Amino acid sequence: MRRQTTIALRLTLLLALIVACGPRNGERAAGDAAVPGSDTAPVAGRNCEPLETRARNAPHQEPAFEGQTRACAAVSNVVFDVDVVARGLVHPWAVAPLPGGDLLVTERPGRLRIVSASGTIGQPITGLPEVDARGQGGLLDVTLSPAFATDNRIYWSYAEPRSGGNGTAVATGVLSLDRRSVQNAAVIFRALPTYDGRLHFGSRVVFGPDGTLFITTGERSDARMRLHAQQRDNHLGKILRINPDGSVPSDNPFTNESGAQPEIWTLGHRNTQAAAFDPEGRLWIIEHGPRGGDELNLVQRGRNYGWPVQAYGIEYRGDPIAGASTEPDGYEQPVYYWDPVIAPSGAMFYTGDAFPGWHGSLFVGGLADRRLVRLEIDGARVTGEEHLLRDRNQRLRDVAQGPDGLLYIVTDEDDGQLWRIRPRR
Repeated sequence: MRRQTTIALRLTLLLALIVACGPRNGERAAGDAAVPGSDTAPVAGRNCEPLETRARNAPHQEPAFEGQTRACAAVSNVVFDVDVVARGLVHPWAVAPLPGGDLLVTERPGRLRIVSASGTIGQPITGLPEVDARGQGGLLDVTLSPAFATDNRIYWSYAEPRSGGNGTAVATGVLSLDRRSVQNAAVIFRALPTYDGRLHFGSRVVFGPDGTLFITTGERSDARMRLHAQQRDNHLGKILRINPDGSVPSDNPFTNESGAQPEIWTLGHRNTQAAAFDPEGRLWIIEHGPRGGDELNLVQRGRNYGWPVQAYGIEYRGDPIAGASTEPDGYEQPVYYWDPVIAPSGAMFYTGDAFPGWHGSLFVGGLADRRLVRLEIDGARVTGEEHLLRDRNQRLRDVAQGPDGLLYIVTDEDDGQLWRIRPRR
């Protein structure tokens, strides 16, 4: 009923605008709304053309608020060059720039390597635990300790082989001074329950401003596993928060709730492979949604982000998502969603000085459409979207900012590459 009232109010306001302003010379007025299913019309209330004009996968669905999807096309006019630093990486999943210019890169089959600033690919670093590299599993994210300059400690996530299946795990260890091995590796987190599957492991690991470690997980994809994302007795489909030693912070939202996993920070996520803190210290995540439902979410302590009860898009096989709607009560709306999807993986807010025109932008790697997505954000709303590097035709798995203020990207290919994005000289 609330949905019908909202639609009726929107139509009333729209008709009033058309009568008052009327199009001239047969042109559509700037404020005219797109006809449902039409994908080339301007978005209601915005004097711009949306960047995305392809047909929607779910044309029957409408955004909950203006600007929630199909943002205005943004043009930064930043001129840059792409250096191919290295080739021959096998499905690299994450890149972590090191002090001094070298880069730490994971390869999904289970290898961690140093790639020098000049492009030399080092031998696999020893000392890591075994991974389950089937499907979307394997060695996944890697990040540096906030005190890496003094402790040489790194943290990584991976699909851990277990009795009866596998699961997302996070481990830590000290990178040796010669950078050839990880010493004293220890698992500090294991997502439960174990499941024998090949999909939706998450997973990003990012440190917050307070020094705690945030971990993203997937809900393991299969229909019978999805509702785990809504239940607090497990770690699937969640954002989790732990201390660097694996202990649970006392101010986590569900530490005193009987039966709840104490590491849970938020719930109701599908498969989150991108997470980044903005300059204000807020955590944003971008999760793989169903067909026509990738989401950008601003993460807030203890909130429920809906999956699979609230969702945009449809099943990949084409039918509606059973039991889901776009605006049920009690769930957080995504700040932004993509229809069609971008298949997001890896994200960062740009804070460097090398590209003034990109300052404050959120960059997201795109797998499906093989592009780098740049979002302009004002407060908690997306105000513009730009797509870069489409001519490269590569699946962009991760993007990171180096100490030099340049961007570093890895491509998810059999012959994966590491790129450096720098201002054109």
